[in-house]
Amino acid sequence: MQGQANFPTLPVMNKVLVILVVGLSPRLLGSNTPQLQKLAAGGGLRPMNTVTPAVTCAVQSTLVTGLPPSGHGAVANGWFFRDLSEVLLWRQPNQLVAGEKVWDAGRARDPEFTCAKMFWWYNMYSTADWSATPRPMYPADGRKIPDHYAHPPELHDELDARLGPFPLFRFWGPLADITSSDWIAKATLHVMKTRDPTLTLTYLPHLDYNLQRLGPDLNHPRLQQDLREVDALCGHLITFAERTGRRVVVVSEYGITPARDAVHINRALREAGLIAVRREEHGREILDAGASRAFAMADHQIAHVYVKDPAQVAEVRALIEALDGVEAVWGEGGKRANGLDHPRSGELIAVARPDRWFSYYYWLDDAKAPDFARTVDIHRKPGYDPLELFLDPDMPFAKLRTAWKLAKRRLGQRQLLDVISLRDTGLVKGTHGRVTDDPDDGPLVISSAPGLLREGPVEATAFKQLVLDHIFD
Repeated sequence: MQGQANFPTLPVMNKVLVILVVGLSPRLLGSNTPQLQKLAAGGGLRPMNTVTPAVTCAVQSTLVTGLPPSGHGAVANGWFFRDLSEVLLWRQPNQLVAGEKVWDAGRARDPEFTCAKMFWWYNMYSTADWSATPRPMYPADGRKIPDHYAHPPELHDELDARLGPFPLFRFWGPLADITSSDWIAKATLHVMKTRDPTLTLTYLPHLDYNLQRLGPDLNHPRLQQDLREVDALCGHLITFAERTGRRVVVVSEYGITPARDAVHINRALREAGLIAVRREEHGREILDAGASRAFAMADHQIAHVYVKDPAQVAEVRALIEALDGVEAVWGEGGKRANGLDHPRSGELIAVARPDRWFSYYYWLDDAKAPDFARTVDIHRKPGYDPLELFLDPDMPFAKLRTAWKLAKRRLGQRQLLDVISLRDTGLVKGTHGRVTDDPDDGPLVISSAPGLLREGPVEATAFKQLVLDHIFD
């Protein structure tokens, strides 16, 4: 009709559920994962080329922004905040991650787009419509009380009323098991039923625990049970998604490979006189990062090495390269080639050999270790500590002792839960952080819409666009 305006039409949106199954690799799929196998058989499966470091915060930030760590800034699960002279891990504000997030891109395409972000990291103060993330309470009496943070705030009370408090001590630590993933799956189902988001992102951490405790041994009965347990949760989510017309994407951040021991990178720097410590009560030593000439922020198989004086970089590099268990040390060229040339990165980045990982330990005498070293304390430790998954095997009646201390805490008494080993780093049988040599041991992508998967591996930096393609095909 003459004179009629031509208005642009908005694309049709498909609803999509993205399930992040931590540690899932092509090699782990089989008879213990019938639901995931069925999804892959009816759709498609591809290996994923992940980023370095292959750790939670870095990879998730790439998945939602399409950028490498050099672009979004999450260069590991934590880093040295130079302006604070502190190492901080597991921060939560979404503003720490640069770049356009997938939910903002979806909303730009269609104002009716909505997103629920359930337990993916950097989940506080994001622009997702609904979100929830672990956030314990820390009363002044020293207790740590399980809790979660949710947006909008009424969602927190709604989930607590329906599911009980978030099981924080089953989410990480020696007691970590299927309980936390089950809580998250049920919370995700509730949000999909009551809010009906266009895009739902959910996070199931269950496989991560015993893959690190036991290693990726498919013959181990406990790992077989873990696979069946997480597959059943995926089955519940997939069934609901199919019933409500949602497309399903399953993704993992990294694969876990066998480990035999740690590389004590900070102890080598300490022996070289490069690390400074502050002595506190009872002679305990606290890393003084701001005063150290060089130290490492250890994160699984990657260590950011911060060197105060540029003139000492070559000296520090040579020292680290000579350590048993170190595969490579990257300077500016290596960081640039691997997408880690960001101001938050260390002056050097050390990469462990496939069967090794970096400890954060900087003390030379266990009697001088800080009091938090023997506890589950992810925020005070200046590096990742996988021994938090184990009770000290040398401690008599460790489970009974832990239960007794927790009971006294509930009565309001201050108790140090010092039940973690400092010595037996060989307990850890699985690790990650470097890109795996075999794609079957690395992360994957499964889609219920095979036509949207190109041939060959999916690049982690292309995952954001792949999700958008599932929504706006």
